[in-house]
Amino acid sequence: MFREMRRIKQQITQDECIQILKEQPRGVLSMFGEDGYPYGIPLDHLYLEEDNKLYFHCAKTGHKIDAIRACDKVSYCVMDEGFRKTGEWALNIKSVVIFGRIRIVEEEEKKRKICEELVRKMHDDEEYLRREMENAFPRVCCLEMTIDHMTGKLVNES
Repeated sequence: MFREMRRIKQQITQDECIQILKEQPRGVLSMFGEDGYPYGIPLDHLYLEEDNKLYFHCAKTGHKIDAIRACDKVSYCVMDEGFRKTGEWALNIKSVVIFGRIRIVEEEEKKRKICEELVRKMHDDEEYLRREMENAFPRVCCLEMTIDHMTGKLVNES
């Protein structure tokens, strides 16, 4: 169903893909937008190894939610910060591309866990977490992406 990577020598392992998902804070979620135009939006993400899914938070209404309600098939792309080899100008970047299906999380306890873990991924301040959960949680929508296919590769930009 999904294509094999064309430049197979550049492919990274599933463990490397998962490490990038855990370490990097954000990527770009792409979906089918209005009038057949693709729609990609940068988002913070949370990868939970326990269920091999990605989680996001967003507003309860808007273009993204409308697109997801129209079609649950999405892709998500994450890149690491890259590195340069000594004496070279080109950046070497590892990227991960994920295809899957996304849904709006309705379960209150699951939403709470997602939001708390997302905040903890970005901040280690428990007081900040408490304030965010008290003030922003009622306005938050959470999304769950089931991973159908994931690949990653190392690319030299030269």
